[in-house]
Amino acid sequence: MTDIVLKIDPEIVIGMDIINRVGTICKTYGNQFLLISEKSLNDDKNIERLKAVLQDSGVQTIVFDEIEAPVMADIAENIAHLARTAHCSGIIGFGSPSVQIIARLTAIIAADVFDVFELLDGNIPTAALPYIAIPSVKEDPFLTTGGFIAVDPRNREIRLVHAPAGLCKAAVLDGAFSGQADAAAAFDGLCIALEAYCSKKANILSDPIMEKAIALFARIISSYGNGAIKEMEELEAQAGFLATIGSAISAPGIASTLACAIALRFPVEKSLCAAALLPVILDKLVSCRAEKIAKAASLMGEKTEGLSDAEAALLPAASIHSSLEKLAISPRLQDLGLQLDRLIPITESVRNLDIVAFSPWTVTSEEILNIIKQSF
Repeated sequence: MTDIVLKIDPEIVIGMDIINRVGTICKTYGNQFLLISEKSLNDDKNIERLKAVLQDSGVQTIVFDEIEAPVMADIAENIAHLARTAHCSGIIGFGSPSVQIIARLTAIIAADVFDVFELLDGNIPTAALPYIAIPSVKEDPFLTTGGFIAVDPRNREIRLVHAPAGLCKAAVLDGAFSGQADAAAAFDGLCIALEAYCSKKANILSDPIMEKAIALFARIISSYGNGAIKEMEELEAQAGFLATIGSAISAPGIASTLACAIALRFPVEKSLCAAALLPVILDKLVSCRAEKIAKAASLMGEKTEGLSDAEAALLPAASIHSSLEKLAISPRLQDLGLQLDRLIPITESVRNLDIVAFSPWTVTSEEILNIIKQSF
């Protein structure tokens, strides 16, 4: 049986309109925070609203909202200098997975233990400023794990950065804050859940969590297809939470990691990358985890009675293709404005990450390249 190692560091707050609790959470760690975000979240005044919530609790904020793709890790050095100069008590990451990566790096570097290149070279930090995560994308396979990926500016390779224990003090998943519910995000979440469900590291604790996440994401996708989206924000927050926790207990998969890596390197949405990669990665999972994909088919509402595992395992891919077409979400990476030759260097970087060892099949750089080509 797979060993189970469980350490959930952050306080996780999930619900609707719970953003008002952020000030109280931050106040536990100090009264001066650096808020890292992206300009797109100011379009509907979300950054201003968050600042007001913090100010009402007696927490002052300095805002850095210039995160945009490509996101090189060294930007965290400049932001950390700002945090030290302002004597900040902690770091808030408000926004996409790219924002969360830079916020985590900043929290570590601002503690004056390692610089960014030492972190990228594999040094394991022992200290960091308190980091509060307010993700705009609820499905983040690295949010509560012991490590996360970042882009090395020296060669643009993807690196795994080790996080000190207790880095993330709280993760606030508010279904009504930081953007509307997004159909593509549901495919992203389904991709995360299916891969972690089929991982070599999956266990008796992660499996039921991921089974619930798979069922929720399938329900969300079906609701979008039927035009019934009224309650999707709350459901996506719940499903995203399950996928995030399940990935921490199991392990992120190849497609989820690739989607994160591509979104770091290029100005594209991670969720759309994952949606394009999902049908292809399902073919790989069917070949090595037919029993689990057959179970996933049943969880997704497919009629599997009387079918063998091999037959039932083919149903999710067909359903996903149909749903992508119905929702007018392109299943091709080339439609996102990406160029195949610029994606090739990412394959070797992803292959070299430690988490690849938990893939249910033996992963080579050539196989990862083939996944990209088939998704293109």
